[in-house]
Amino acid sequence: MLKEYRYSAVSKNGKIVQGVVLAHNFGTAKKLVNGITLKYQLRLNNILPKKTFIYRVKVPGKGVLKGKQQAYTKHELAVALENIGYKNAKIEPVLLDIRLKPPFSSVLMFVNLATFLLREKMSFDKILRMLADDEANPTLRETLKSIEGDLKKGKEGTEVFNRYADVFGRFPAYMLGLATRSGNMAMVYEATAKFMERDMEYRKKLRQALIVPAFTVLLMMAAVLYYVVDIFPATARLFLKFDIPVPPLTAGTLRLSDFLADSWFIIFLCFLIPFIIIAFWWRTHKGRIWRDKFLMGLPIMGELLHKSSIEIFFRVFSAIYSGAENNIETIQASAEACRNAYIERGVKTITIPLMLKEGMPLVPALQQAKVFNRTTLNRLRTGTESGNVLQAAHQIATFYEKETTYKMGNLIESIQVFIGLFIGIVITMLTIVSSEIAMVSPPAPGITGF
Repeated sequence: MLKEYRYSAVSKNGKIVQGVVLAHNFGTAKKLVNGITLKYQLRLNNILPKKTFIYRVKVPGKGVLKGKQQAYTKHELAVALENIGYKNAKIEPVLLDIRLKPPFSSVLMFVNLATFLLREKMSFDKILRMLADDEANPTLRETLKSIEGDLKKGKEGTEVFNRYADVFGRFPAYMLGLATRSGNMAMVYEATAKFMERDMEYRKKLRQALIVPAFTVLLMMAAVLYYVVDIFPATARLFLKFDIPVPPLTAGTLRLSDFLADSWFIIFLCFLIPFIIIAFWWRTHKGRIWRDKFLMGLPIMGELLHKSSIEIFFRVFSAIYSGAENNIETIQASAEACRNAYIERGVKTITIPLMLKEGMPLVPALQQAKVFNRTTLNRLRTGTESGNVLQAAHQIATFYEKETTYKMGNLIESIQVFIGLFIGIVITMLTIVSSEIAMVSPPAPGITGF
């Protein structure tokens, strides 16, 4: 989470200069401040992080009043409390001042409630104050209070909300900031809520279609390996100890068990090292592009992921489109919100430069990026020819929403059937191996074969 750091410096003229920077940690804040002091030739005095303090003060007739407040120093908070009549307050810093990102559901609830209240013609400052008072999450509550204070000071809405992109998410923060200078805040908030709901549903379906089945298979394989390496040999080797011959399937399972027991560490590293390398690579910009391109190429699932990204792209496009075909800011914001680094790169490195440098129209420029399918481009081309790009974008988003929702549901059901079939096959194989060893009959004492 971003934190506020206030720096104090002295100019060449001997004047005190103060400013605020936002950073994730003190080291980053110091680098930012050093850049500022070097640029403007200032002499740095100190850098103070904004902390959370707990105060207790006795109020005549009301008993002891407790509360939390953020400030840079204990003295500043004491002075502020005295100014409102709270004297001799006992102030202590919070020992573990950890601000966690609020749950996605809390942010979505705020946007939905704000949309409703805006449609009820309530002023935005009252909405922020009321929702902040009712908010249970401390991070979101303090954020809403800070936003209300910054807007009252006359700060630009986009600047204020972008400061809290870590709280709301990068694109919701962009949209909420854009709404403050929009002629219809309720419409922009409603579009933001719709985007967040579809994004949440997209992530949920993706987990159900890919992550949950993979996790189920891994757990099943781990249970099978434990049975083969530990449980099964403990029983089967009792027959070998007394020189009792075992059936072929049991003998093969024992050989596999010995191999896994001797080589488990090497096998584990062979799986772990590539996984770690891929995980770290996917955190890089090039890795994310390769990952999203690879996922789009998967059979069945890849097409749905591709269309879901296109849906989000045009849902955002239709929400903030201003009417100009070369609305570069709209196209860029839509690409950043579509949750696909491969599409984002194509739009930013091909489409936007073609529109800016060569004056190419929207649809041909999007076509050159080679990240949109033919159906999307044809519908958008029809919209540009009829002069209604906004309607075309909205139709594309709605169409793919319905298509991907229906097909994703069917795909998840099919995957669950295959997972159930896989588990059934594995259990059947384990049953056969276990039943075979149960058929081993040791010879009776004193009886030999003829």
